Amino acid sequence: MSRLIAIAALTVVAACGADDPPFRPTGNVGVSVGTNGVNTSTSLGATNGTFSVGVSL
Repeated sequence: MSRLIAIAALTVVAACGADDPPFRPTGNVGVSVGTNGVNTSTSLGATNGTFSVGVSL
């Protein structure tokens, strides 16, 4: 019984993000006009304030 309570407690703590802040999605889309024409840029990622990951297209 105590093993079941420990697993349930761990699941609740992991689900609510109590040990670390949750990751927030980030995104950016850009359009620029210059002598070479119209250029576009896109970036997608995620951050939790301390650690960030992303991809630029």
